[in-house]
Amino acid sequence: MTIHAEEEMDDDDLSILDVESVVLTGAIVQRQKDVATGERKYVVRGRTLSGDDAVVVGRLGPTGKLIFITVYRGLAI
Repeated sequence: MTIHAEEEMDDDDLSILDVESVVLTGAIVQRQKDVATGERKYVVRGRTLSGDDAVVVGRLGPTGKLIFITVYRGLAI
């Protein structure tokens, strides 16, 4: 998880368990490709533990593990 994602998680009063829930209950709603780096990002929309809508944006790291770039409540992309 990036520092930015941790800060956004704190700002929106989300826990790491909420982030896990969003990934496990959600679906990829958008795939993005950075023009400059070619890096692919995935936007996942799902539900927090309390049932609220939230979004997690992540990318695959060099070891194949998902790195959370940002996290936020709501449906906006």
